Amino acid sequence: MTACLRGFLCIFALCLAAARGTGSDVVVYGGTPGGIAAAISAARLGRTVTLVSYQRHLGGMTASGLGRSDIETHEAIGGFFREFVGNVYRYYVGKYGEQSENVRQCNHGYFCEPAVAEHVFDELVAAEPRIRILRNNRLEEVLRAANRVTGIRVRDRDTQALTELRGGIFIDASYEGDLAAYAGAAYRVGRESRADFNELHAGVVYLDPKTRSFLPGSTGEGDDRIGAYTFRLCLSYDEANSYVLTSPPPDYQRARYTGYFDDLKAGRMSTAPAHPEVPPYANTMLRAFTLSPLPNRKIDANLYAGLLGYPFPEENYGYPDASWAEREKITERIRNITLGLLWFLQNDPEIPAEQRQMARRYNLAKDEFTDNGHFPWQLYVREARRIVGLYTLSENDVTVGPSRGRARIHGDSITAGEYPIDSMPVRKRQPGDDVVLEGYLLMLRNITRPYQIPYRIIVPERVEGLLVPVAASTTHIAFSSIRLEPTWMAMGQAAGVAAHLALQSGVSLRDVDIDRMQRILLDQGQVLTYFSDVDAQDPAWKALQYFGTRGFFRDYSAQSHEPVSRATAADWLAAAQLSLHISSSGGHYLTRGELIQMFPGVAAWQNPANPARGPQDPVWRGELCQALYNWMDRPGPSAGSSHPGHQSEAPK
Repeated sequence: MTACLRGFLCIFALCLAAARGTGSDVVVYGGTPGGIAAAISAARLGRTVTLVSYQRHLGGMTASGLGRSDIETHEAIGGFFREFVGNVYRYYVGKYGEQSENVRQCNHGYFCEPAVAEHVFDELVAAEPRIRILRNNRLEEVLRAANRVTGIRVRDRDTQALTELRGGIFIDASYEGDLAAYAGAAYRVGRESRADFNELHAGVVYLDPKTRSFLPGSTGEGDDRIGAYTFRLCLSYDEANSYVLTSPPPDYQRARYTGYFDDLKAGRMSTAPAHPEVPPYANTMLRAFTLSPLPNRKIDANLYAGLLGYPFPEENYGYPDASWAEREKITERIRNITLGLLWFLQNDPEIPAEQRQMARRYNLAKDEFTDNGHFPWQLYVREARRIVGLYTLSENDVTVGPSRGRARIHGDSITAGEYPIDSMPVRKRQPGDDVVLEGYLLMLRNITRPYQIPYRIIVPERVEGLLVPVAASTTHIAFSSIRLEPTWMAMGQAAGVAAHLALQSGVSLRDVDIDRMQRILLDQGQVLTYFSDVDAQDPAWKALQYFGTRGFFRDYSAQSHEPVSRATAADWLAAAQLSLHISSSGGHYLTRGELIQMFPGVAAWQNPANPARGPQDPVWRGELCQALYNWMDRPGPSAGSSHPGHQSEAPK
């Protein structure tokens, strides 16, 4: 279908929706951090937005126990996530004082209590009058005209009232990809084979977490298994703020947890992260958790998947395509297994008394999740459906091959990603398992590097009027890297911008102006290309980000303040599709005088640290990028160039 025809059909569908009483310009399904980012992004660009949340609370996992932001390279994620982190920090400073222990514990806003995360999200949404919120509503039906989404029907989970929502663009920000599936989008569940996308770690895999070597049983075959789901507990070691379990949960089965005794005996519990606030717990049964301190004497308690007694794999089988009632049963079962583990560690007589006493130090925080028995309300759905989009991100996009200096370049990059490949076990302990559970890939820092995430992975292949920034188009392996809330916030922010541009121009989402979208995102502080030697204070920061999507840079070093050679300048102009001539004479480096002649009126960038540079001085690499960036943004028919927005290639 041509772009012209798609544009006509898009305008027709929008007019049809308006005639039926459009509820809002943009409808976002999913009160996750990615959904909140999408809603706020669209609203700030002038769009009316309806944000629908399955839960009564906004914030997804970030507001439901995941208190420590999953990010390794802070400079790689900006935009809305950076704003959220800044607001968290200001909250703690405002309430406790800049020199307080709670401010120290919040780690500049990257760590926070669940209730604080929810408070910050609520304030951010409340500040946007164009956003309407529907809480506690589940999706019932998707309305379509041909292959375009025109509306949805949602049902209040308490009153059973049905609400129809019409809109111009729909954004599925649910963890499960429900709206996309209901709309007829193709999707994947489970694991691709090693051969499907030529991924080394795909399929059935046993990987030694210490040596990173493949173990017997690693066949690389694909299947429909999914990584384990858990809950992230918020525990307190303040007696006055502790909700102590007085009985085991329903369906308590001691046998679920006795495998941990074998882990302890075999030495698999011999290491644990060290924190001054947490007494050493290596070589104790408490190592079933990873305990990380939060403000106000609280703990982010993650279930440690590196143990063979880990009871959570297989308990979520069937969840992605299950009915609402069946999902609630699965959620309740995993909740009870989680509470059962806490009860087991605190009370089982076979556990040494001193270790039981250690476990009793940590209890559910009384001031968290007060309407849910002090237990998190969001199941940790690490992966469910993944749509089939215009592009499928794979292991080869998030790693650096031997012949490349950086991860694969995408001309339509909407954000950087950075988290190491990290996938949960998919099966319980099998006969012969004595090192690691099948499917567990623990933080593959040795191969994952900051990478670009292309717009195409959030655009479904077969459905119009819909963006999917959470259950995006990736393989299982790549999803284990993008499946973190900071990355999803960045992708949601981009979805909001894309929705605005599609409505503004009356075009299909697949025909959105990539150049315009990237410039808006850069103005919003988004990171499109990660560099190890450049931060947002560099005068050419936006330009370097932008041309990082054009393949200007061979590695992670921009060398913004280094002279640019004539050969490099010519290569860059060609990559930018500008037919400007660079003279081969006149010295090795391009001069500022030549730059001013090529780009009159836009090449006036000066570094305040060295304002006296003259026409004969060499042009810096950042300076040339800035001149190109400004030149291509000029109004008029001669300005800019056709951005290779749908190209993906390794840098040369």
